[in-house]
Amino acid sequence: MPNSVATDGIVSGRLDHEILRENFSDLHPVLNDHEALVAADRCYFCYDAPCMDACPTSIDIPLFIRQIATGTPDASAHTIFSQNILGGMCARVCPTETLCEEVCVRETAESKPVEIGRLQRYATDVAMTRDGQPFKRAASTGKTIAVVGAGPAGLACAHRLAVLGHAVTLFDAQSKGGGLNEFGIASYKSVDGFAQKELGWLLSVGGIDVRYGKALGSDITLEQLQVDYDAVFLGMGLGGVNALRTEGEDKDNVLDAVSFISDLRQATDLTKLPIGKRVVVIGGGMTAVDAAVQAKLLGALDVTMVYRRGKDRMSASVFEQDLATSRGVRIIYNAQPVKITGNGAAAGVEFAYTRTVAGKLEMTGETFVLPVDQVFKAIGQTIDGIPASLKIEHGKISVSETGRSSVDGVWAGGDCASGGDDLTVTAVAEGRDAAIDIHAGLIGRANR
Repeated sequence: MPNSVATDGIVSGRLDHEILRENFSDLHPVLNDHEALVAADRCYFCYDAPCMDACPTSIDIPLFIRQIATGTPDASAHTIFSQNILGGMCARVCPTETLCEEVCVRETAESKPVEIGRLQRYATDVAMTRDGQPFKRAASTGKTIAVVGAGPAGLACAHRLAVLGHAVTLFDAQSKGGGLNEFGIASYKSVDGFAQKELGWLLSVGGIDVRYGKALGSDITLEQLQVDYDAVFLGMGLGGVNALRTEGEDKDNVLDAVSFISDLRQATDLTKLPIGKRVVVIGGGMTAVDAAVQAKLLGALDVTMVYRRGKDRMSASVFEQDLATSRGVRIIYNAQPVKITGNGAAAGVEFAYTRTVAGKLEMTGETFVLPVDQVFKAIGQTIDGIPASLKIEHGKISVSETGRSSVDGVWAGGDCASGGDDLTVTAVAEGRDAAIDIHAGLIGRANR
């Protein structure tokens, strides 16, 4: 039952342990053996599989589903891991509804796609539990590579390089690895400490020396890494948060949604985590949805997401938007903040309605105010500490299709690079492809 003190302001313990445990349980229940066989049987095993084309890591989806259907989930997992070594986490957090499942033939014909994400989770969970690390390291090449960032891109790059026989040193600014998977996604998407379990499983391949508490720019420099290693991969993600540039932004209880999600993910007792009675989340992406839903699950009575453009422009998928509203989150479109009011602490947010004219966003002149206890900013992140030697494109490190930066011997991928969408699965693909290109460059240079 809610605590009796949880009526106003920002307090902890709005809900008790039992309710919180239920609220933050697994978003997608795990398939058992029989359910996996039934789900796999729905696949047409298309020859020109559109699902495979839609997957950023190009997993052979028809093959891995057929392998499940024939009772060999370990072989299925190997098919997945050969393209996406973080296939277990991606099965949990990947927006399959807008990627592989959206283009599934079953979706087109019946509006009910094959459950590709859940089948991928079934296969990878079975293999990680039963079979351990499926890859062995090749003979040592004698080459050393520095990988900065132990998030999806860095881990994918480090693992592939280690398998190819290189010695990898993995640096990360945090006290533990996982990056976005550990600190930046909703708790109900990855339960039971899966990010750390997957990290340990990945590192068990060997050949990867991990050094935590090492931030680029303060503890290590790109210039020194270039001297000490044969190649460098940068995958440190985005450390900064965009400002609202709104009057009153500096008031108390105006917080970064990213920090809120990180604190929640690292909390050992959710009854100790304070949450407001009235919460406003500003933004329209996955982070905004994660923050809003989790605020509601912690016991906030009134949670509102406000996005400056229309529903069709939100980067959060329709599935994520529907998830938010199903949990009691109200979403207001076409409104942007103009002022945060309150005496010291935030008490209200004034918004102006917007419209798009000739492709440009403008305010209509009509405003409204939402009363608040907490405001979470989720309007995008920025990269911190970019070395001056690197070419920057739209605030990120400019890279080629294979992750090569403007500096010889330096690659980059994931959210800090100019490659693709800010998704875990895309970061994995970029880290993997950069590793392959690094390997080709080092071996080709050695054979000259």
